[in-house]
Amino acid sequence: MSDDDAELDRLQSAYKAAVEAWITAIRAEEQLASVDHSVAELDKWENAHFAAEDARHDAEAAKAEYEDALREIMFDID
Repeated sequence: MSDDDAELDRLQSAYKAAVEAWITAIRAEEQLASVDHSVAELDKWENAHFAAEDARHDAEAAKAEYEDALREIMFDID
């Protein structure tokens, strides 16, 4: 396996892990949308939303890094 392939595998794995973390965060947010109607529960739900947004941002960054590496390696585009 070439160094390029190893790097692409690493970036692809990082992207997949970030997407899985995002899915987990979305499910946690969804669970909190179905609880008691109280201020405390609303705060937890809102915090879960922020965590899901952070996870989305991480997944998008990992995707961009993976895509950039693919372009650079496959098409020699920086």
